[in-house]
Amino acid sequence: MPLSASGWSTPLSSSTTLSSPPSPSLDKVEASPFNNPRIQASQVVEYIASRASASSLVYVYDVAEQVGFGTLTKEWARAGEAGTAPVVDLQTRAGAGLSLIGRLSQGTSHEAGRGAVLTSYTTPSGLALMAPAFVHLPPAQATSRLVVQVPTVTPTGEALSLSPTLSPLASVWSLFPENVAVLLSSTPQQAVDFTKIAYSVTDTHAVHLFDHFSAAREFGHAIREPKSNGTSLEGALKESGYSYFDYIGDAEAHTVVVLLNGPLALAARAIVKTNDLSGIGIVTVNVLRPWDEAALKAVIPPTARTVHVFDEVPNSLTQGPLYVDVLSTLLSGSSKPTIQGHRVVPSQTKDYLNNETSFRSLIARISNASSLTVLPQGHRSVLVLGTPRSSIASVPRVIEDFLLAHPKVSSRLLTDFDVFSKQGGIFSSRIAISPKTDDAIPIPIPVAIPLDDDNGTTDLLVVLDQSLLKTHSVLKYAKAHSTVLVNTSWTVEEFSANIAGESGSIIKERDLRVFTINAKEIADALAGASGLENDAVQNLALHLTFIRLYLGGQASESNLLRVAGNGFEDTIFGIPLIKINAHTWAGLSPVPPSEVVGSNSILKTFDVNAIAVDVDNGDTVVNGARLSSWHDAAKHLLFPSAYVDPTAESAEEHPQNPALRPEVPDRTFLVTCTVNKRLTPLDYDRNVFHLEFDTSGTGLKYAIGEALGVHGWNDEGEVLEFCKSYGVDPARLITIPVPGDETKVHTRTILQALQQQIDLFGKVPKSFYTDLAEYATSPVDKYALLFIGSPEGSSTFKKLSEKDTVTFADVLRMYPSARPGIERLCELVGDIKPRHYSIASAQSVVGDRVDLLVVSVDWATPSGSPRFGQCTRYLAGLKVGQKVTVSIKPSVMKLPPNPKQPLIMAGLGTGAAPFRAFLQHLAMLAEQGQEVGPVYYYFGSRYQGAEYLYGEEIEAFILDGIITRAGLAFSRDGPKKVYIQHKMLEDSEALAKMLYDDEGVFYLCGPTWPVPDVYNALVNALVKYKGVESVAAGDFLEGLKEEERYVLEVY
Repeated sequence: MPLSASGWSTPLSSSTTLSSPPSPSLDKVEASPFNNPRIQASQVVEYIASRASASSLVYVYDVAEQVGFGTLTKEWARAGEAGTAPVVDLQTRAGAGLSLIGRLSQGTSHEAGRGAVLTSYTTPSGLALMAPAFVHLPPAQATSRLVVQVPTVTPTGEALSLSPTLSPLASVWSLFPENVAVLLSSTPQQAVDFTKIAYSVTDTHAVHLFDHFSAAREFGHAIREPKSNGTSLEGALKESGYSYFDYIGDAEAHTVVVLLNGPLALAARAIVKTNDLSGIGIVTVNVLRPWDEAALKAVIPPTARTVHVFDEVPNSLTQGPLYVDVLSTLLSGSSKPTIQGHRVVPSQTKDYLNNETSFRSLIARISNASSLTVLPQGHRSVLVLGTPRSSIASVPRVIEDFLLAHPKVSSRLLTDFDVFSKQGGIFSSRIAISPKTDDAIPIPIPVAIPLDDDNGTTDLLVVLDQSLLKTHSVLKYAKAHSTVLVNTSWTVEEFSANIAGESGSIIKERDLRVFTINAKEIADALAGASGLENDAVQNLALHLTFIRLYLGGQASESNLLRVAGNGFEDTIFGIPLIKINAHTWAGLSPVPPSEVVGSNSILKTFDVNAIAVDVDNGDTVVNGARLSSWHDAAKHLLFPSAYVDPTAESAEEHPQNPALRPEVPDRTFLVTCTVNKRLTPLDYDRNVFHLEFDTSGTGLKYAIGEALGVHGWNDEGEVLEFCKSYGVDPARLITIPVPGDETKVHTRTILQALQQQIDLFGKVPKSFYTDLAEYATSPVDKYALLFIGSPEGSSTFKKLSEKDTVTFADVLRMYPSARPGIERLCELVGDIKPRHYSIASAQSVVGDRVDLLVVSVDWATPSGSPRFGQCTRYLAGLKVGQKVTVSIKPSVMKLPPNPKQPLIMAGLGTGAAPFRAFLQHLAMLAEQGQEVGPVYYYFGSRYQGAEYLYGEEIEAFILDGIITRAGLAFSRDGPKKVYIQHKMLEDSEALAKMLYDDEGVFYLCGPTWPVPDVYNALVNALVKYKGVESVAAGDFLEGLKEEERYVLEVY
């Protein structure tokens, strides 16, 4: 059969003197793809789906190939392999399913007459766009059906991390008609069995979602040939040993968990079985549509009191469809258990699958159990990290091949790629090893060997590229007292000096056994210059080293030679195996932990963002594109249809995403709005609102008192109105220079440029009038613009700017004959500048969150036209879940180094924002038992009932003793206006003592107008209570500015 083992061939298997098994390839027809552990389940799925006996036509959507599914089908069709169905490439867009529906609806066509069983490859995101068309599907027939194969991999977040989340489908499950069966599989065998079922049933269309994120891409599974020939869905499932729902756990469980079949469901089943939990059961949904209420009721024990339903949704506000199905089913039965819904957003899916403790802890809470384990007894894990296309990149497969030969060991290999954090990419090969049993549940490798768990879960860590130790936090994957092997040219002394300080600390804290070996040096000595022989010896040396470390205390030079001799001939390229073994044994050097020092550097983490497919001619296909080198991989992922210049490699843990606001020179972050709450009454004339943003996974860090730069957008409606008046198509693409670097450009639609980047509704400088005059075709417009831009037109310009507050868009409407091309207009107008707002939270307290306190800015021109502050309008309209680009700006508002120093805080209106952060941090210190100094808090606004901002929190801080004294000035509440300086006068003696005697610090944040009065209040306090002259008191305050003890942030 024309099936590739995805590049299983290695430098070792290239020699006829070695006994590594041959690799199935495109030009070599194999008898069967089954029972071969070197072939992935995803490849078998492609093979079954692409047979002309199953499909008359295969539609490969771009999104499927971008996650590594469909490439082999296209290769087989291109090579003209016998038995392969014709293939059509399609782009994914709204209404993606209509072409398929149209083809199936041609019931009298020649093609339909001879049978049109159409197959489509897409992803959950693509299926979401395709689903609305399913309502138009004609009835399924034996010769006219649609089968959709869906590898469940979705790029998520600004980092394009791959995830098995089904969240893109949450809003479209309800659109699936009754004549479309939805099958979900999780294990490799299930994936193949359900693929066969999808083609054997004749009375329904079928959608099959399978775990291409991990299970179906694993090597090490000998897939049995599926036997299903049933023509009805229920019959085909029964014949193959499956049902609509699977149940595992206590037959008298009082707690039941319901999940769609997939890696999370598989992990839950494994946890319950491994720990032999009582009182809990797991229901796995194998068939979501058609929904079988009777089948669900039959599998849930009658003793169940609580049913937990897990739905993967795009955000926490989206109602989960599985919850609705389960609720409607169980509430109609005789026993009515409590139904609890759990909305799992993509970030939680990633956390559950990549953090060893997260999902286990969740199941423990639900089951009221403790000390749960995920892995069965005897499990061992190996992690190999290296760079693609290196001469030793095949080491993981050499190791896997060795383990597969062991009759009592089950070994599974999963390889993933990170093409962003290092130019040329990095691969991560995880090998899960466990005793071979017939009833074992294959725990998803991301759960068994997580990459996001900083505590380390790997028994043996192999680092093939020494440079990774300087750039990435690789040693965090090693568990305590485990073994680390580094292939390096460094001496032990150089190793100790070159690794990062963080890695050195991990070695000591976890008592790691670190060894180095120089495989290249061994190969050079035995095989000479670089070449096939040299590569083979390097791979063999590392393989022998792995066996030695794997055997542990049982290893000896003679034992190692005996084990190796079972797999290889006595000579390799004429070099005696005993000689290679001796050099390898002698070349392994331990690194004494006491000698590890490390250098100071910021380390990055590995993130799965690419799946590679190796095809028969040696090419590598990533994101559906053939790579000339791995340096191109990141380009293809970010810009599938175009290349950009490579960006400099960053040493940051969370490097700048080059796709995020490329025109902004600041370091930017993409955060998510989670709270947008108005603090003032709806009928109040001032809108003051509180915002919270989720920063998790962005790397955003901020200090107390710093400001958040918000890169706001213009109002879409106003932009579209301007486009219409200017006569441009908002959907047209334009290419404009990147500010600050005329050698770089970026491409956007006109709508994107004018809404997100160009300051179209900003304040107009005088030079713009002169620049615009050049494009005026009307003499009247031309001379008017030149006049306003001239010295003689200063008064006119001042009126337009300060009184009428005209914008760029206004000026263009006022002088309609001045119409520069849209690209040139973008250059003339310039970019929206970020607006900075004092951060109203302390990261030490709130963690991955940043809060803002904002007041909407709006006014009317003399003509009555409404005007709005660009950024506050944008912020006020934010919806929960909306993404916002932000940056951080340092500030003068800093807490003193000694928490015992007295603090005087004076804030007007939204000027209270940084003091909220101050108070949060001080409260945390006090809770930890640290002594904090006195805090005098002054706040001013108009009405206490409307503008006592964060009033409840302030009162709590007063009750807890964090605020020693509060001077609250609400100027419009009484018969006489009272401002903060009046409240400060009441405390003159205490304020003078704090500043003069106790090294206190004074802060004022808010508008500029009270500055003179506040200054005079402090001067008078010093004169009255410290006996200094007025001039000397003023000099004293000026001196405090130099010491950063008299701090103003006013606007």
